[in-house]
Amino acid sequence: MTIDQAGAPAAPAFPEHEARVDALRQQLTAIDGAATVRLAKRTSNLFRSRAAAKHPGLDVSGFTHVLHVDPETRTADVEGMVTYEQLVDATLPHGLMPLVVPQLKTITLGGAVTGLGIESSSFRNGMPHESVLELEILTGDGRIVLATPDNEHRDLFHGFPNSYGTLGYALRLKILLEPVKPFVELRHVRFHDRDTYFGALREACDSGEHDFVDGTVFGPDELYLTLGTFRDTAPATSDYTWLDIYYRSIQRRETDHLTTRDYLWRWDTDWFWCSRAFGVQHRLPRLLLGRRFLRSSVYWKAVALDRRFRIAERLLKLRRLPPEETIVQDIEVPLDRAAEFLEFFEREIPISPVWICPLRQRPGGVRWPLYELDPDELYVNFGFWSAVPLDPGERDGVHNRMIEAEVTRLGGHKSLYSDSFYTEDEFWRLYNGDAYRELKRTYDPRERLLGLYEKCVRRR
Repeated sequence: MTIDQAGAPAAPAFPEHEARVDALRQQLTAIDGAATVRLAKRTSNLFRSRAAAKHPGLDVSGFTHVLHVDPETRTADVEGMVTYEQLVDATLPHGLMPLVVPQLKTITLGGAVTGLGIESSSFRNGMPHESVLELEILTGDGRIVLATPDNEHRDLFHGFPNSYGTLGYALRLKILLEPVKPFVELRHVRFHDRDTYFGALREACDSGEHDFVDGTVFGPDELYLTLGTFRDTAPATSDYTWLDIYYRSIQRRETDHLTTRDYLWRWDTDWFWCSRAFGVQHRLPRLLLGRRFLRSSVYWKAVALDRRFRIAERLLKLRRLPPEETIVQDIEVPLDRAAEFLEFFEREIPISPVWICPLRQRPGGVRWPLYELDPDELYVNFGFWSAVPLDPGERDGVHNRMIEAEVTRLGGHKSLYSDSFYTEDEFWRLYNGDAYRELKRTYDPRERLLGLYEKCVRRR
């Protein structure tokens, strides 16, 4: 197999990986040239419905290997379908972790880079794509290219984040790692008003005293800032992987200690707080289910079944309750506008709790054209995942559209992993249509892969 890059090594560093790449390219060649190419995946962390595929997808199920962890250079070579759970299990024994570990165990590294990700280290480490050193990508035109920040494919390297597989698929990634300690000490600090809260969040991010910063808003006068710091020792550790619920501890404890691994997955056991929709936040079902079934991947399968058979919708009709609009979104606005957005949200969208996560691009002034952030700005991500009732005559999407308009007004951005309702002109204005179209012409000129608007808004 040859890789389209200057100065490629004569022998592959990972022969078994190279064999999988060759087999995948043969699959692509065998697919009808007029067919739209998709991945055949058993799992997904996207929260938008899609039209059924008419042709077999590319089988990437074999790309699940952590190829190498180098403790000296603090780097890892990882295949695109490796989950963060696998990756963390491979790096922690070396005292290392990825710079950003998204909250759910089954998010894949390739998915987090092409579809963005965020967590409580993002105020100092940005998003997952900012720690990537090189990307091996199967492009829409069938090439295997090695893209780095400064080689001939640097346009694809920088344009890959937020492209959602519409320019190509990441087969291997080389990423930076950072050192960790065995434990994380948490402080949950309560605030009673928005302005004071976001002022304290800025101070926490600028102080240099904390390794992790995030927050949870339960109501207008109950806002918590959670400050995490690595520690070598801990007096005792809490366990939120079975009977106890992490987000409830925020309201009940001022301090806490977790192992580093349990901290990274503190949200996964209850899918933040979404497990309450499945009735498993009571003691008895948790006892019966055990740790094996209390995890995000199980809840996601339940959601997929609900979408397929419209169970929740049918139950609402049977109970003569109004239809509901699903609102599953992550947005970010500049910190100076965060209190304004939260006031709007609490007034218009009856969802609680809300997750808060500060985000700042890593230093260096790198430009990521499909999801541009001001490198000098501290942003606040708001995550909210629930459903709200529709009033008589309201159309599905009215609340999501309201959120989109407010985020745009405040100079923010919205992640595209869930439903979007933008017009095509709006979409390309917000997500740099000129840059995207140029990348599409270069790496998928026959448009064998879906376009970004078709995939994210039209749900094809």
